[in-house]
Amino acid sequence: MDDMSEWRNRIDKVDEKILDLLNERAKYVIEIGRIKSQDNLDVFDPEREKNIMSHLCEMNSGPFTDAAIRKIFECLFTESKLIEKNNF
Repeated sequence: MDDMSEWRNRIDKVDEKILDLLNERAKYVIEIGRIKSQDNLDVFDPEREKNIMSHLCEMNSGPFTDAAIRKIFECLFTESKLIEKNNF
């Protein structure tokens, strides 16, 4: 498969899967936000984020560096907290 368009098509399909998974994750975030709201819990749980980040970096086999994974997930966590706050 030397044709760049084939590789780009594969990337497009992966991007679509990532988008679907991000939106699925956001739906779970909304439910967690509902539960936190009922229980008067803070949106931000630094220990949880720390544990998730450690777990993801342990699982990471590259080629993304752990630093890159941290950046990606820090952005995801920030957006997830906004979703929680804006829905409750």
